[in-house]
Amino acid sequence: MKAPQVRRQHLVSQVLLKQFTAAGPDSSGLQLRPVDVCNPERRNKLASTRTCGWADTFVAFDSVSAEKLWDSVERGAHAAIEAVRGGTPFADPLHVRALRDLIVLHYVRSHRTRDVYTNAFETVRVKVRSQVVERFPEPVRREALRQTGLHLAGEGALNAFAERLVEQSEVTQAFGTGALFRTSIESMFNRVRATSSNWKLEVLTPENGQFLIGDNPAVTVRTDTRPWSYNMAIGNAHSLVLPITPRHLLALGRNNIVSTVPRPLMDQINIVQIRAADRYVYMRPRSTKLEAFARESAKRWRAGRLSPYRRAESERGGL
Repeated sequence: MKAPQVRRQHLVSQVLLKQFTAAGPDSSGLQLRPVDVCNPERRNKLASTRTCGWADTFVAFDSVSAEKLWDSVERGAHAAIEAVRGGTPFADPLHVRALRDLIVLHYVRSHRTRDVYTNAFETVRVKVRSQVVERFPEPVRREALRQTGLHLAGEGALNAFAERLVEQSEVTQAFGTGALFRTSIESMFNRVRATSSNWKLEVLTPENGQFLIGDNPAVTVRTDTRPWSYNMAIGNAHSLVLPITPRHLLALGRNNIVSTVPRPLMDQINIVQIRAADRYVYMRPRSTKLEAFARESAKRWRAGRLSPYRRAESERGGL
C-alpha cells in the first residue's frame, strides 16, 4: 500500500509564525512581512502564515508519521509561549519542556537538515562504490556476468556496474523513496531531544528593537567570534537559539534565566537568522527599520551567492 502523504509541510510552525503577524489591511486577516534574502531588492507582498515557512514534500514517505511526531511537540507550544509572554516561563515544568522541544523540532525539521543528510548520503554512496571496486573486483565481474552476460574488462565498466549494484541495494532504494529520510529524521529528533535535556533554557528579550525569524529558525551558534559562527554540529556549539516572538528568543544554556540583551547583541542574532535562512526571513508588517536592516544585511551577505543549502537552483517562486 502506498503510504499517505502530506504535500505542504510547514518547517516553521504556524504557532511561531503567528507571533510575528499583525492585522492586514482591509480585513485581510493576520499577515507577516517576508523578505527574500536571496533577492533582497525584491519587494514581497504581505502573506499569511499558511503560505510561509513550508516545503513541498519535505518528508516524502509516510509523512503522516512525522507529522504526528511534530504535532506532539506543537500541541504544547501555544500555552508555553503565552507563559513566556506573561513572564512566567519556568512556573510550569511542562512549559519548559515544551519550549525546549520546540527548539529541537525546528533544529531537526529544517532545510539544512535535509540538505546535510542528502549530501552525506551521496558522499557515502560514492565511497561505497569505490570500495566495492577496490576490494571485490572479481566478485563484481562475476555478478556482472551473471546479470548481464558480459565480461567486464576496463575500469570504467567495472565502476559503472558497481554503481548499478549500489543503486540496487535496499538502502539506496529506501533513500530514493524517502523512507530512509523519514526514519533518520525521526531518530535524529529523539537523539537531539535527549541531548537537549541536559541543557537549561534561557529566555532573552531585547532592550529595544525586535527579533525576526528565518525559515531555518533554530540555529547552532558559537559566540567567541565576531560575527558569530553558526550551523556547526550541536556538540560544538555554545548554544542553540530560536526566536519565538519579536520580543523573545529561546536559547539553550547553562541556567534557566530570563534576561535582556543589548541592541548590538540583538542585531547579531538577527544577522545569524538572515545568514542561516534558506530563502526568507519574516517579521511584523510595519517593522520598517527591521525590514531595511534585513534587506541591507542580506544584500551584503548574499551578493553573488546562492543559498548555502541549495546545490543548484538559484531562483524559486512562491513562499
